[in-house]
Order: sequence, then structure tokens, then C-alpha cells
Amino acid sequence: MSRLSTPLTRELGERTAKVIAETHGATTVGELVHLFPRRYYRRGELTRLGQLVEGEDATVVAEVVRTSTRPLRQRGGMMVEVVVTDGDSELSLAFFGRTNQVGYHQSRLKWGRVAMFSGRVNTYRDRLQLVHPDYELLPGDLDTVMATDEDALRARADEVVVVYPAFKKLPSWKTQKAVATVLDTLVPDDVPDVLPSGVRELEQVPSKLDALLLLHRPTDLEQPPRGLRHLELEEAYVTQVALARRRAALAVLPASPYPPREGGALAAFDASLPFTLTEGQRDVGAALTADLSRTSPMNRLLQGEVGSGKTVVALRAMLQVVDAGAQCALLAPTEVLAQQHVRSLTRMLGDLAGDGLLGGPASDGPQVRVRLLTGSMSTAERRAALLDIASGDAGIVIGTHALLQDRVDFYDLGLVVVDEQHRFGVEQRDALRAKSGTPPHVLVMTATPIPRTVAMTVFGDLEVSTLTELPAGRQGITTAVVPDWRANYVDRCWQRVREAADAGHQVYVVCPRIGDGSAEDDDGVLSAPDPGEVLAEQPADAGGAGGPDGPGADPRRPPRALYEVLEELRARPELAGLRLGVLHGRLRPDDKDAAMRAFAAGETDVLVATTVVEVGVDVPGATVMVVVDAERFGLSQLHQLRGRVGRGAHAGLCLLMTGAQDGDPGLERLTQFAATSDGFAVADLDLASRREGDVLGAAQSGRNNSSLRYLRVLGNEDLITRARRYASDLVAFDPELTDAPRVRAALEALEAKEAFVERG
Repeated sequence: MSRLSTPLTRELGERTAKVIAETHGATTVGELVHLFPRRYYRRGELTRLGQLVEGEDATVVAEVVRTSTRPLRQRGGMMVEVVVTDGDSELSLAFFGRTNQVGYHQSRLKWGRVAMFSGRVNTYRDRLQLVHPDYELLPGDLDTVMATDEDALRARADEVVVVYPAFKKLPSWKTQKAVATVLDTLVPDDVPDVLPSGVRELEQVPSKLDALLLLHRPTDLEQPPRGLRHLELEEAYVTQVALARRRAALAVLPASPYPPREGGALAAFDASLPFTLTEGQRDVGAALTADLSRTSPMNRLLQGEVGSGKTVVALRAMLQVVDAGAQCALLAPTEVLAQQHVRSLTRMLGDLAGDGLLGGPASDGPQVRVRLLTGSMSTAERRAALLDIASGDAGIVIGTHALLQDRVDFYDLGLVVVDEQHRFGVEQRDALRAKSGTPPHVLVMTATPIPRTVAMTVFGDLEVSTLTELPAGRQGITTAVVPDWRANYVDRCWQRVREAADAGHQVYVVCPRIGDGSAEDDDGVLSAPDPGEVLAEQPADAGGAGGPDGPGADPRRPPRALYEVLEELRARPELAGLRLGVLHGRLRPDDKDAAMRAFAAGETDVLVATTVVEVGVDVPGATVMVVVDAERFGLSQLHQLRGRVGRGAHAGLCLLMTGAQDGDPGLERLTQFAATSDGFAVADLDLASRREGDVLGAAQSGRNNSSLRYLRVLGNEDLITRARRYASDLVAFDPELTDAPRVRAALEALEAKEAFVERG
């Protein structure tokens, strides 16, 4: 058994091991030594109470004179005030919290106890005070303590203090003692280095054991970052090795080449385009043409600003494959988006969209049949669609998760296009890929801009293409924050809605949830949405920063419900007479389609919806969007939402209605968001305000965990770039990792725990 795999019960005893497992989740030596302090600090210079200066960090040795407790009426909880003296002066210490929390300090800091207290000096009611100071109880009375070697006291005050996560059952010092117990027994052979020695030398990082010692037992504040650097590099390296191996495995797979064909549907489509492709669309199109012409499968990520024309680029790639006699599948996360794709692709194809066989010539030229497949289709519709897919009559098949089912058989699947890839896990993409005897080419698309570091870390097995240029004629989008606790702002918001409707434009009003289930379930019959469709309507970072419990969200007020907002709009006099529509994932599929058609046709003035309209919905006449409880959405999701307006000849307006108060982090996030229309700047803001687990975990793989425990992809671009190069070199020379058993073991350990987030 590896030394790091040794159960803590053997090292610390049953009782202590049980408490550590319950609090920290650590059950082995390795898990415990990888539990790092949450902060480090120097106590501060040892100072007499009479010489304390406001704003400075200081350490004092003092004796408790008296203790008092009082309730906090406005904020709740209790306050314990402890008055201490050094024999000449007095100082107040304050502790806040629930009764059991402050009671812990009250029980320890009794009259006559002497301790070393450390903290930042501040002033309260013209008296110096330490709030929540760290302290260490000392044996003996004040005279005895002060009679000891003062140099020793000063040395202790100058030590680096490590603070571990604390619990009622397990205070920080007990965790520190447990870590020290196991750390003392480890030797270099017990902690093998995953990083090759050459990489460690190039990066000038310590060995793994030395890194752990620098993190747990630093003698100065510069040492913990050096220790952490080893772990960041190791994590980046192992992740990049996994991605490099995936790239190598895909590169050797056979694939059918689909070179362009003269006189086919692609050529006819290009000739019929009423606009000129942007330079970016032409460049990306050329890359896709080259990829599809090769005998190894394309595996490419196409990202682009909202409205940058990704759909046209993807359609041209699909037509190239259809011209060669193969089929294409476009996987969409929701029925609304799938239906939208059918309409938009059919509209773009024009006369090319018909009933002719797969890419074959009809009497009036090449034609391509576009077929829809969703889980809510009737039996007859589904049977007809499955027959067209299996026979090859359907050249382009657009569907939701229903495409992944076993009963769906393709005649010859040549290209898989995954729209809004963050809604799907790698298992779902592979399930669709498996429907072809020869591995199909794969194109995944996203309108959520991805920072380069994220692209390298999460999508490192994909070639990345980016569209940043918007088509000519697109107008800009203005974004403004509307505090919903200011009546005049709210009134003006709805007046703008009225003005847009009176001008013949359409308006979205987006709500964070449908409701409590009563209003929308009154009809008694609801069809089940496709798997994942209700999930797709939730705020992208629900539960994280900016989610229902995120910064700025008022925990005392539930998120506004769609039907609640609908009734409010019906009651507002300035909106009287407007035609209001409703769209959410629990509606019957026919009702959803009818709602979108009516809105696109201008038969509905205001569409009150959930985030089912977040992606892919294209209504050129929509110019205004109001997002209710905007602080409850992720910034990248808000960027997607506002991209639904201003898609035609008129400028767009996005109004972010929020309950966040002045000074709340949620309001600051929205203000920063409103100040930029650059999707990549928004992505960086979003990543900076949330842990990578929120960005790379559930959103990318369907899991709530992240593979990144130490590495921070924002700000570590250089490190990740170098790790990618080291990993690529290793896999090129040793693809099976025969000569790198420690790297192979690290990969196997991550995969066994499902800690490695696979790209979706």
C-alpha cells in the first residue's frame, strides 16, 4: 500500500480520524496532507497596549479583566466583549456570531487568563479595539508570562501562522496538529513526483514533498506560493497530458473525406446568398472545408460573438457533406431552438430545401431535405422522421436529446454539429458520434465566448476557430441597469417597452423561473419536455456567484416568477392594449412553436419568457429585452440573452432589472457588464467572479465538481501554455506513457474518481 493511501485510522486513531473525515472529508494520509490552510499571516510586531496605532497589525500579550455578552438586535446573533490589560493600559476585543459561536470564546477567555492576541487595530466609539483577533492561550499569570524571555515572545509574534478551515468539532489548531503528525513521518519516496524532473528544473519548482512542507510549515509568507506553484503546474500538466492523448487518439481514427463538389448544393447556396460573407466567416469556412476533406475526423470548436453568423458557417459545412452523399446531425439543447434551426436553415436554403434525395439532383437542381426529431412528436411524425433518417432521405437532421436514443439509425452520418456545446456532456456527444460506422466529423459551436485559458484547459482536444466580426448592417446594443426599488426607474423601463411596441418592434421580458407550479399547471395536462430542457432554462450559475444565492441576490425574496410578472404587466396602465405572449419549457411543444411564430410574425408585442430564449432565437424585429432579477443570472448568460435583440436594422436595448442594492456585489457585476459589449471581456468578468468549478463543472459536463482544485485558469495562461507544450512532447514520444508510470497513475486516479471534467 502506498504511504499516502494509508487510512488515517492507523495514524491518528479511530476517534480523531472520524472527526477529520466528517469535517474535511479526508480519510487517508494523502488526502490530509493535501488539505491546505485557508490563510497565512504574521501575528504582527509585539506591542504594548499603550503604543497601539489604528490601522496596523499588532500582537499583544494581555490578561482578561472582564467579559460581557449582549444580543445584536438589528443584525441578529450575539456579541462578546472581552477587556484585557497588560498592566498599564486596557484594550477591548469583540467577537460576533451565533450564541454557540461566541460562547466558545467566552468559555476560553475567562477572568485571569493570559493570551497572545493578534489582529488589525481599529477604533469603535473612540476606543481602540481588536475584532475577532486570533489568539493563543499562554500558561501562568501575566507577571509570570512577561517574566519569561521577551525575545522568545517576539519571535513567536513574528512567526507565520497557518489557519485551517475550522469547525465546531475540529478547530484549526487540531487540524494543524493532525497534519503535523502525519507530515513528520513522510520521506521523499512516500510522496513521488508526478512532474518529470526536467519539467521541475525548467519551471524551478520544488519537489512534491518540499512543496507540501512549504504550504504547511512556512517560515515566511513567500513560501506558500512557491509550494502551490508545484501543485498548479502538476494539475495543468496532468490535464494537458489527458487532452494530448485524446487529440492523438482522434488523429489516428479513420474518417470519410468529403471534399467540395462542383455544381452541388453548397455552390448553389453560395450563389443565392443575398449578402457577402464576412472575412472571418470565409476564413473559418476555409478551415472547415480543409478539415472535412481529410481522412481523419474533424474535431473543431467554433466560438463567436452573438450574431456573428456561426449558423451560416455551419450550414455551409453541412452542405459540403451532403453534396458528398452523407448526412449531418445538428444537436440542439431545447425544442424551441431545434424548431428555430429548422425554420432558419429552411429559410436560408430557400429553393434548395425540398424533398429531393440526399444531396442528389432534382428536376430543378440540388435539393436538401431538413428533418426535425424531438421527443414530443406524435407517433406518426416520429415514425416518418425515423424512416427518412434511416433511408438517407433526410440530409440534415435537427433534433434535441431525442437524436441520442438507440432507435435513431442514420443511413450514413458524416458530420455532427453540436449547438451550444455547454448544454451537453461528452457522453452525449459520443453517443451521437457512435451512430456512424466510421467516426464522423464533429463541429461544436458556442456563442458564449471562452477565454483562451479555458479553451486550452477544457477544450484542449479541439481545434478552436473564432468569429468576432458582426455582419454588416448590425446595430449596437445599449445595456442599462434598472434598480427595481426605484419606482421612477421601473416606470421608465416599462415606458421604453411601450415605445418599442408602438414603433412596431417586439420586446422580450425574461424571468428566472416559471412559478410555483400552480398557475401553469391549471390545465392539468403537461407534456414532458425533452430531457435536459427544464435544466436548460435554469440560470447558468444557479447556486454559485450570481445564482439564486449569489452576490446581490436578496435571500429573503424568491426569484420573480414568469406568471407573477405577467400579471404585473397586465395591470400596468402604460402597457394597456399590448399583446402579451408566454414561452417556457413546460408548455406543450405546439404551444411553444406557436408562441415563437406569433412573436416572430409581429402578432405578439411582448413575449414573457424564461431562459428558453437564451440561445439561437432569431427575431429581427425584437429591439428591447427586460431581464427581471438580472443579478440571479451569470454574466455570460446575460450576454447571450441580450444578443436576442438588435439583430435587424434597428439598435437593441437591454434593461437589467435588479433588486441588488448600492454596494452589493451583484449590482457591481451588472454595472461592469453593462459597460461592455465585448463577449470575451464579459467571459473574463464572469470567470473572475465565479470559481472555475462553476464555469467548467456542471455547465460543461453535467457534473457539479471541477477537475481544477489548485489551478486558476484566469491569470495562469503562461503556465497552462507551457504545460500544454510539455504534455504534447511527452505524448508524442511516449503515447502510452510507458516510461511515465507516475503520470499514468495520476491520470487513472483522476478518472477513477470522475474528478476530471470531460469537455461537453
